[in-house]
Amino acid sequence: MITERTEAIAKIVVNSAFKVHKELGPGLLERVYEVCLAHEISKAGLAVKRQIDIPIVYDGIEFSEGLRLDLLVEDSIIIEVKAVEQVNSVWEA
Repeated sequence: MITERTEAIAKIVVNSAFKVHKELGPGLLERVYEVCLAHEISKAGLAVKRQIDIPIVYDGIEFSEGLRLDLLVEDSIIIEVKAVEQVNSVWEA
């Protein structure tokens, strides 16, 4: 269920992403956009964690190598930063 709080957080995230893109433009490394986006979201007063490791659990075993989230905002919204010339359909979700 999407709450008003989640909607408010998402609005800040989208506005922050637009601001970063407008300021920096295209052609930089993902890491640059990630750090600037995290900064903008933090300036808006939200908690942001970067490069969060998420273990994979398979067959009852927890594997430490696995997923890494680029940004986690307020422990509720995951952001995967992409800086590419063409979007791959695998990244859509």
